[in-house]
Amino acid sequence: MIREATPEDIPVILAMIGELAAYERVPEAARATETQLGDALFGPQPAVFALLAEADGVPVGFALWFRNFSTWTGTHGIYLEDLYVRPGARGGGHGKALLAALAKICTDRGYERFEWSVLDWNEPSIGFYRSIGARPMDEWTVFRLTGEELHDLAGTAEVNGA
Repeated sequence: MIREATPEDIPVILAMIGELAAYERVPEAARATETQLGDALFGPQPAVFALLAEADGVPVGFALWFRNFSTWTGTHGIYLEDLYVRPGARGGGHGKALLAALAKICTDRGYERFEWSVLDWNEPSIGFYRSIGARPMDEWTVFRLTGEELHDLAGTAEVNGA
């Protein structure tokens, strides 16, 4: 069963985020708190959304996503930040059900794109994504600014009216 997350799900979502970080070999990178996650998901202006996959009433996976926008199509889309299914539940169709639910949100709302990133070494996930018809965007490279470099660049900003 797939359902929308509720505030009561924050601890289990946070636990699965930690499990995902460990799977991706960077457990120390998962620093979000329950308060941060709660504010992002359920605050006055939610910025992210989450679905949970359950088996026999027990959460076994989640998808956390946010809206993006394409200037080319003039429509919103979904960017899937995290998709995770606990090891004991893998192969049970939960990941595909989560992706199908997000695809349905896209089509119901007129969104034209559903995108996500996957680590190059994660062959099981890459194979799974290809099996549902997803195509890699090999011609694109993700760039990221964090830490000192982010702050250095921000220090050069001159913004009027923002």
